[in-house]
Amino acid sequence: MNATRRTAVSPDVRSSPSVSSETTLSTRLLGAASALALGVFFVWGAGFAGAQTLHDTAHDARHAMGLPCH
Repeated sequence: MNATRRTAVSPDVRSSPSVSSETTLSTRLLGAASALALGVFFVWGAGFAGAQTLHDTAHDARHAMGLPCH
């Protein structure tokens, strides 16, 4: 029986310095700024949209997800 253990990922790939699981500050700030901008857009858009428009949007979203609504 072979005594060596085989892995799905070679040891060279796991120890490579170019592969990093750390998230830099700039990446986190970019994600936070993007989420904030998207949230402001949705809240502002819903604030100025009419009730019928919001109803139609929710109705279409339910149909798109395959959920019954009537």
